Amino acid sequence: MKTGIQVADAMTKDPICVGPNESLYEAVKLMKANKVNSLIVRDGNKLLGIVTDGDFVRHIILSKLDPEKVPIKQIMTTKLVTITPEVDITDAMKVLAIENLRHLPVVQEDKFVGLLTIKDALKINPSLLELFIEKMKIRESERKLSLINQSPDRVMEGRCEICSKMAVLSEIGGGMLVCEQCKRKSQ
Repeated sequence: MKTGIQVADAMTKDPICVGPNESLYEAVKLMKANKVNSLIVRDGNKLLGIVTDGDFVRHIILSKLDPEKVPIKQIMTTKLVTITPEVDITDAMKVLAIENLRHLPVVQEDKFVGLLTIKDALKINPSLLELFIEKMKIRESERKLSLINQSPDRVMEGRCEICSKMAVLSEIGGGMLVCEQCKRKSQ
């Protein structure tokens, strides 16, 4: 169902950004001061990555990093799913749901032009919430079914829930699916 509303109509045109060498500590302070849960990492108009509140928790706490000494580039996600401004908001919500994302950088002609969040999309068209919830339920059901169908000696490939890298995954406490490296760090 197309809405006629484009990503450009809903996106945040001036999201909070940091440079790649900003310390984790300064980045967290910036997020708190601006009441946001993600930062775009860029160099001018060149999009380098994104970092979210979850990245800070996973990397600072689990990896025991010193937030005053470690630059943001060390923990940022660099393999980004992006979208263009002319895409219909419904299609953007599908991408968010399918990719299990809360933030979608908006790029036009290789230039970063904005950020679309789930909140942005829902402000424009609250009826999209049902679509998003349904996609998330389907995704979670598929993940659980996959776990049920595996014997203990079989492994599953997918995206690690801690570092977001594609890898062979195994389950740790709480049903979290993680790569071997993150599993060792959490033990």
